[in-house]
Amino acid sequence: MALNTLLSRQATYRPDHTAVVFGDTRLTWSELETRVGRVVDAFSQRGLTKGDAVATMADNCLEVLDVYLAAATAGIVVVPLSPMLRGKGLVTLLNDSGAKALLTMDRLADVVDDLRDDLAALVDDGFLLVDGDREGWTTYDDYLAGSPEAPAPFVALADEDVFNLIYSSGTTGDPKGIVHTHGIRTAYATGFSTSYRIHPESVILHSGSLVFNGAFLTLMPWLLQGTTFVLMASFDAEAVVETIAAEGVTHMMVVPSQLIGLMDTPGFDAETCGSLEMVCSVGAPLHLEHKLAFTERLPGRFYELYGLTEGFVTVLDRDHVEDKPSSVGIPPPLYEMRIVDDGGRDMPANEVGEIVGRGPITMPGYHGRPDLTAQAIRDGWLHSGDLGYVDDDGFLYLVDRKKDLIISGGANVYPRDIEEELIQHPDVVDVAVFGVSDTKWGETPIAAVRLRADAETSADDIRDWLNARVSRFQKVSNVIVRDAFPLSTAGKTLRRVLKADYLGE
Repeated sequence: MALNTLLSRQATYRPDHTAVVFGDTRLTWSELETRVGRVVDAFSQRGLTKGDAVATMADNCLEVLDVYLAAATAGIVVVPLSPMLRGKGLVTLLNDSGAKALLTMDRLADVVDDLRDDLAALVDDGFLLVDGDREGWTTYDDYLAGSPEAPAPFVALADEDVFNLIYSSGTTGDPKGIVHTHGIRTAYATGFSTSYRIHPESVILHSGSLVFNGAFLTLMPWLLQGTTFVLMASFDAEAVVETIAAEGVTHMMVVPSQLIGLMDTPGFDAETCGSLEMVCSVGAPLHLEHKLAFTERLPGRFYELYGLTEGFVTVLDRDHVEDKPSSVGIPPPLYEMRIVDDGGRDMPANEVGEIVGRGPITMPGYHGRPDLTAQAIRDGWLHSGDLGYVDDDGFLYLVDRKKDLIISGGANVYPRDIEEELIQHPDVVDVAVFGVSDTKWGETPIAAVRLRADAETSADDIRDWLNARVSRFQKVSNVIVRDAFPLSTAGKTLRRVLKADYLGE
C-alpha cells in the first residue's frame, strides 16, 4: 500500500532535496533512504520481521526517526515510550507491547538494567544504545555494522497492518496501547497535508518530543510530500526563533506552553518569522487571550487542533479564527461528529454533551484490550470523555474533560471557564484550575498560576480579582503561585500533579 512506498518515492524523484536537518547534520532523501535501508537490514539479520515490535525510549535524535521510517518501510511495529518512564510502568509497557528490541540512551541505561529480569520479550542483542558504550548493550553503530548501504527491499503491506502502539497510560492503572495501522497513518499523511496546506516546498519544524503522537501530524505529511523536516533536540524558544529565520520554516506544531514561551521571545514576529505559513496549537486547549495575542502578532497563520490519539480531530482553520476564535473548528472531510447526552442521544446546538466522532484515523482498538476498546468505541463512534457543544454553524467549542468537572454546591463548574477568566489578569501568564474536596460545597476550585517575571501581585490579590468576576459557584478558595507547571512528555499541563502537590500527596 501507499505508506511503505513513500520513502522510496521521494528518494527516486527528489533524491537531492533536503529531507532532514538535525543540528549540523543535513540528509537528502537519497541519503535518508540508504540510512533507513541499513536499519531494516539490521532488524532482518536478527530475525525481526513484519509485525515484530521495536520500542524507542530516547530524546529526539535521528536514530528514533530511523526506526519510525523502518517501521513504515518494512512493517516493523514501533512503540514510542516516554524517557520519563521508570520502574513498574516501563516493565508493564515493554512486556505488554512484546517489544523485542529497545532503542535508548546512555543516561537511561541504568534504568533499564535494573529491570532486565522482568523484561520478558526483549532479546539479548535487542538492548540498543544511541550513544555511549557499556557492557550488556549494543551500540547503534555496531548494530548496523554488518548492513549494506542500500535501500530496503520491498515488503508488501496492507492498510490493516499495524504501524505503531502508542500508550496513553501505564504508569498507573491498565496499559492502553493505542493501535495505529498503516492505513491510519496514510490518512494522517493525506488529511493533514490538506488541513495544514503542506506542500512539497514546505519546511517543517518539530521541536516537541517525537514520542508524542502530535509529532505524526506533520511527520506523515512530510513523508508524503517530500518536504524538509527540521528536527530539534528539544524545545528552546530562542533557538526555535533562530531556526525559523535560518531555515525558512513554513509549518510547525506547538503545545500551548511552547506558544506562550515563543510569545515572550524577542524576534517572534512577522519580520523575523515571516516565512511561517502555519503555526498549529495542539495537545491542550489554548486560552483565548493567548490565541488573540498570537493572531494579532502573526495574522493569518494560526491553526488549532482538538483531537484524541485514539482517532478523532477537529481543526480550526486560519480562515476561521477571526469569526470563531473561541472554537476548535470543525471535523475535516471524511470525519463525523456528534454531541450526545449520557444516554447517547444527540444534543441540539448550543447544548453541552460528550463529544463523539469517527473518521479515517479512528483506531481499531487498544492492543490486547477488547474490554477497554468496547468502552471507548460504541457502535463505531469514539467516545472522547470531553464535554463540548456546537454552535448553529456546526463549529465545536470545548467545555472540559468529564473527569475534570467540579461539582460545587450541586452545580457543574468547568475549570476551563475559570481559566479563561483568570488568564485575562495582566500579571498571569498561565493558569490551571482543579477541584478539591470541601466539607461545605462537596468540591471547591483551586487555581494555580504562573506570573510574569516583574509581577508584584499577591496570590490573595489575584483570588479577590477573580472572585469578583465569576459566579458564586466558580469562586476559587485559593490561588497558588508556581514558577513552572508540571508537564507531560506531550507538553500538557498535569492538573492531577498540581492537585496532588497542593494536597501534599
